[in-house]
Amino acid sequence: MAKIKVVVVDDSALVRSLLTEIINRQHDMVCIGAASDPLVAREMIRELNPDVITLDVEMPRMDGLEFLSRLMRLRPMPVVMVSTLTEQGAEITLRALEMGAVDFVAKPRIGVSSGLNELAGDIVDKIRVAAAAHVKRLPGAPAAGSPAAASGPAAAPRAPLPRVSTEKIICIGSSTGGTEAIREVLVPMPADAPAIVITQHMPPGFTTSFANRLNALCRIRVAEARDGERILPGHAYIAPGGRQFRIDRSGSNYVAVVEDTEPVNRHRPSVEVLFKSAARVLGPNALGIMLTGMGADGAQAMREMKDAGSYNYVQDEASCVVFGMPRMAIQHGAAHEVLPLNQIASAVLARLANAPAGVRHRI
Repeated sequence: MAKIKVVVVDDSALVRSLLTEIINRQHDMVCIGAASDPLVAREMIRELNPDVITLDVEMPRMDGLEFLSRLMRLRPMPVVMVSTLTEQGAEITLRALEMGAVDFVAKPRIGVSSGLNELAGDIVDKIRVAAAAHVKRLPGAPAAGSPAAASGPAAAPRAPLPRVSTEKIICIGSSTGGTEAIREVLVPMPADAPAIVITQHMPPGFTTSFANRLNALCRIRVAEARDGERILPGHAYIAPGGRQFRIDRSGSNYVAVVEDTEPVNRHRPSVEVLFKSAARVLGPNALGIMLTGMGADGAQAMREMKDAGSYNYVQDEASCVVFGMPRMAIQHGAAHEVLPLNQIASAVLARLANAPAGVRHRI
């Protein structure tokens, strides 16, 4: 089987050396080049035709975002960003995902050598996923730093929903490619939409920026979930990176539970944790959505949601960056409808507007 060919682009000689070593230790991949800046990388890409690029965010001569924007317009290919664990680094990384990067690795600011070696398994897993990802040409990709790149598309006008039960809660799970998929689901939601709870696989330090970015785009309020807070209509709650998030009941109210428990399916936050709680606590008052992502996290729990009366939507293969979690949800028999990403929000809203009291259940 042909090895995955990787080009490393980073201005740090140490990082280039470490990533090259980590990649070359794998049986199924090889580092075919390491460039100190995007201009050198551009020539390497032309000559070596890599399968995946790892790209540093901050580099001389041309920053990583500008290079990524040009690359995705002219020669789209799988890119894994390498970003620093800072607030600014998180903002830039989210912009990179918006422009078409498949995923990112958060490198430590200190202890780079030991830190990257500790992350070696995560790095090579992300490279493998990227190599198989669906990457599309973005002819209108905004240039780095442009207003469109910073803020994304405006929400399309939509009439308010007819009154729906405030008991309804929309539950979303996603991983690789999920930041943009979540945005596409949330932006059309009206201010009076039911509460939305979300688990996106993301490390600590990034979910705050992710929530703030969505909050600026959406008519609903979007924030990280806080332990013990009431879950209210017109709000979306995102699992904080590095912690587990689930739903519980306190009297007549639904509340968020955010806790430092162990990883589930290797993830913290885990979709399995959120969806299991939805099956137990919400039953037929849940609507489940499984979006793009690698692996099987949440698939079994989504079936439990269905068995408890939830109505579930799964993103189709053609619109996924990675058709892993959706495929497994379908294989577990968890899906009522499998839809392209751009149809999921409208399908959910139509169901909420048209469903009578109680729950329609269509197999």
